[in-house]
Amino acid sequence: MKLFWAVLLLIAGLLPDVSAFGQDNIGVKFFGLSIHPKGEKENALLMPNRLDENGFFVLNLGAEWMYEKFVVEDRISVKLVQALYADCAARLGGFFHVGLRGKIFQIKRHSFSGGIGPTLVFRRNWMEMDDYENLNRFKGDESAKWQYLFLWYGGELEYKYHLNEKLDAAISFVPGYPDLMSLSIGVNYKFRKKE
Repeated sequence: MKLFWAVLLLIAGLLPDVSAFGQDNIGVKFFGLSIHPKGEKENALLMPNRLDENGFFVLNLGAEWMYEKFVVEDRISVKLVQALYADCAARLGGFFHVGLRGKIFQIKRHSFSGGIGPTLVFRRNWMEMDDYENLNRFKGDESAKWQYLFLWYGGELEYKYHLNEKLDAAISFVPGYPDLMSLSIGVNYKFRKKE
């Protein structure tokens, strides 16, 4: 894991300033931790990386890549996110999100933003697994290779700590209550206009 962060920081430090992009940024995050606020008693036994008996907390190994385009200087942006990870059953899953975001506040090196927009979540079909109890959250029948869930209102809350002129450390929280919430952590590289 230390090697991952060292390589990522080295690459970010070597990237040139790109004046055409203004304050846009790109980022990568480690994904993460899934939180089931009500637990997942029905299917917890299918979750090999759960941290408790009822599946309240489950580790998901994977990554998110994002691009953020500011439409109002340092305040309002459009963010694209693509994620691939091992889902709660350690099967291939992911999501694609497009959202409108706004900065809620910035105090010195700390900033907090929130956004909302459509999100498509996908995963390998859990109906292929023995003992799976279908809770009808995801669409797709037994013969489909993939299941999916489309949300018009998918959102994200993000805290950033300003490391230097080009780099921010970031923690994201996706508040999908009551079914699923998630945490991820990573870095953002900022493109800045030359003065």
